[in-house]
Amino acid sequence: MKTIGLIGGMSWESSIEYYRLINEEVRRRLGGLHSAECVMYSVDFADIEAMQAEGRWDDAGSRLAEVARRLELAGADFLVLCTNTMHKVADAVENAVSVPLLHLGDTTADAVLRAGVQRVGLLGTGFTMEQEFYRDRLASHGLDVSVPGPEDRDLVHRVIYDELCLGVVRDESRRAYQQVIGRLIDAGAQGIILGCTEIELLIGQEHVAVPVFPTTRLHAEAAVAAALA
Repeated sequence: MKTIGLIGGMSWESSIEYYRLINEEVRRRLGGLHSAECVMYSVDFADIEAMQAEGRWDDAGSRLAEVARRLELAGADFLVLCTNTMHKVADAVENAVSVPLLHLGDTTADAVLRAGVQRVGLLGTGFTMEQEFYRDRLASHGLDVSVPGPEDRDLVHRVIYDELCLGVVRDESRRAYQQVIGRLIDAGAQGIILGCTEIELLIGQEHVAVPVFPTTRLHAEAAVAAALA
């Protein structure tokens, strides 16, 4: 089994999910008392969030590149960046190490295409929905990606940072997300990408009428497949 290097802490609420899902998938595949060979570095998210808010993406890239180097020195055979938004600095992480990075955008796109879906709605932080780094990665696989309108984007972003990253899951926010998703479906989305690792704390397939693509679970499953290959 290869050793998975997890760059976590953004937020730790979703990093817990990564650790749980990876180990559950190893146990499902291998049975018995098997669990994942992995190392995790969990950053202080307050520092990273400040860099995001201030547009200091080069600083954020340097910080996560340092983390990547430490994980490689700790024995990681490949890296998993446990956050959608910080894939904006994926190149900085990849360039800092000699081991590969399992890109979340690629694993998500693969799952969407396997499901026979091409037109998808994307939910995530404001950075993920509004900037090109993530949408373009999905589009490079042939996907047609749409995002909510400005007011809906603000709502989705606020719930992530003010609630989900703090472990707060509210039925009222779930209903608001369902309304946002409904408008994406009305506009032609055939599936919905939950493009922020915390959104899976709030929304599941049972809440949506079209296929949902939970990026945390998909990334975790892809990490296990790579570790056991």
